[in-house]
Amino acid sequence: MTAQTYWAEYAWLDGQVVPDVVIVVATDGRIKAVRPGSPAQHPAGSVTLRGLTVPGLANAHSHAFHRALRGIVQSGASANPSDGGAPDSFWSWRTLMYEVADRLTPDSYFDLARAVYAEMAMAGITCVGEFHYLHHAPGGSHYGNPNAMGEALIAAAAEAGIRITLLDTCYLSSGFGAEPDEHQLRFSDGTADAWAERVSALKGDGNTRIGAAIHSVRAVPVDQLATVSGWAEGQAAPLHVHLSEQTAENDACVEAHGFTPTRLLADHGVLGPRTTAVHATHLTPGDIRLLGHSATGVCMCPTTERDLADGIGPAAQLSQAGSPLSLGSDSHAVIDILEEARAMELDERLHTRTRGHWTAAQLLRAATADGHEALGWGADTGRIEVGALADLTTIALDSVRTAGPPPRLGAETAIFAATNADVRHTVVGGRHVVRDGAHQLVPRVPEALAAAIAAVRG
Repeated sequence: MTAQTYWAEYAWLDGQVVPDVVIVVATDGRIKAVRPGSPAQHPAGSVTLRGLTVPGLANAHSHAFHRALRGIVQSGASANPSDGGAPDSFWSWRTLMYEVADRLTPDSYFDLARAVYAEMAMAGITCVGEFHYLHHAPGGSHYGNPNAMGEALIAAAAEAGIRITLLDTCYLSSGFGAEPDEHQLRFSDGTADAWAERVSALKGDGNTRIGAAIHSVRAVPVDQLATVSGWAEGQAAPLHVHLSEQTAENDACVEAHGFTPTRLLADHGVLGPRTTAVHATHLTPGDIRLLGHSATGVCMCPTTERDLADGIGPAAQLSQAGSPLSLGSDSHAVIDILEEARAMELDERLHTRTRGHWTAAQLLRAATADGHEALGWGADTGRIEVGALADLTTIALDSVRTAGPPPRLGAETAIFAATNADVRHTVVGGRHVVRDGAHQLVPRVPEALAAAIAAVRG
């Protein structure tokens, strides 16, 4: 790329809103200079970023294909006629999710993911953590390229203009050693060793990091956990794991092993600073101590957790115990990291009936720096400073939602009032991916989403 200069009307620098900031980007996509207090008449040839510019938002937990479920799984009773309209639950939702997963091919997944990642860019997301377990063809047969599905996701992120950490997921069992069911066969490599061999063929690049994931303690037998965590350690790669999203999972783990899922992971060396537990909704006090004392990160996904009626996780207790917090849109009931940040605080207020568990600055850090750290990009981005990748998100301060507060309260306005609709600009590696709310690489994103979803849902 060519060198580029941006003029930010306001920028979030070192925890403060600073007016009139010039950001110079070098040809390698990194920030060459940050000059606060530049005159409002910005330098000739610079690109104006009107609003509050913050480090790019990180979506630390995504299942791209779940976007095809939005709007069809929201009723109070199951939409599946075979169950007689039984009350809806996570498990009935999962049945519909499997039906969508069964229809995906590498080509259709590319089309869907490209549109979903474009939607993310329009929401200010510059990096996504894709928790990827759709590896093989329906029935479990392998594509000629065993990584065809993962490489489709990598290509989709590149075309949509955002970074990706492909969290290639080990998924071997339908539950504590039971064989995968007919839907899960395409998720499984058979053994953790076979998973490790396949994932080792994936390659990162300037836009891509390859990480690992343990789907859950129910989906990876206990004697296979060390293989996955050992692969991640050997690659110095991030390791993610769904943890205690459902009380049924906790009960089954205690019945099978005598321990909670968190204790099981701790005893097998899975926890640690490079590990992120996703959801962590139903934890004991001992679980919270294990996660916090090991500096294991936790990714909260409040919009999915409330959509699926999972519950409110102990985010404040986890933070106090020492776990860094990140945010994800997970099932994409909505794609709005600002809403995820706001919901984490507001859900805690509902749960405790007290206010002020996190400052706006702390929530903004969870949405940016800590999210990038969880995805293995922490050394390169998540901040606006010299040497960092020029990944930027600009949020309007003059919309019907954000107009009124003084600019010095821009962080509070962004976190507690703005939505994805207020994202005006998204810059990734110095490239202007979203300009004035319009995606510059993927034309007509709503139409692209509609077409991709229709193809998947038939």
